[in-house]
Amino acid sequence: MKLKLNFLPKKDTPLRSFAVFAIAAVLGIGFFLMKEGEVVSYLSDDPQACVNCHVMTPVYNSWMHSSHREWASCNGCHVPQDNVVNAYYFKAMDGLYHASIFTARAEPEVIFMREGSQEVVQNNCIRCHVQQVTQTKYDGFIDNHSENRTSRQCWSCHKEIPHGRIHGMSTIKYNIAPLPTDQEEMVIPAWLEKEMASK
Repeated sequence: MKLKLNFLPKKDTPLRSFAVFAIAAVLGIGFFLMKEGEVVSYLSDDPQACVNCHVMTPVYNSWMHSSHREWASCNGCHVPQDNVVNAYYFKAMDGLYHASIFTARAEPEVIFMREGSQEVVQNNCIRCHVQQVTQTKYDGFIDNHSENRTSRQCWSCHKEIPHGRIHGMSTIKYNIAPLPTDQEEMVIPAWLEKEMASK
């Protein structure tokens, strides 16, 4: 017994041609946007991926000049570190939110973390600085020190870490896109090379 599928359009109908064209166009635009947006770079732990969006340049530059640069990448602070699945899920959800805001050019002058991001950053602060949070040497010496360490967000006191005191796209001097930090050889200007050779 043969099953007849009468609801499918026949091979040469205009509807079938339009459907094939529409699917191909959507896939083509999707792949183009993924390539232009360097989507694959976001799967890495490289801080350079964050600068794909130009509005992140001041944040990246301030991190580059902080002591955290030696110990933590962007993902080390802004992505959950409890398991891989949770980390990539959070990156995907947060990334889609950021991409939609930046694509619509709706980003604010000063970027603040949403509630979910604040929880992640707070957990990562404590993960790295657990000894400072749990030490008891100041208890009794400073009023409510134990409660103050655990009931507030770290950046309520440590406002300048790691992104500095001034926040905003137009507030950082010489706010240009950074050069990659993992260059294998130094770039030396010709005049300096000449001066070094003469000595």
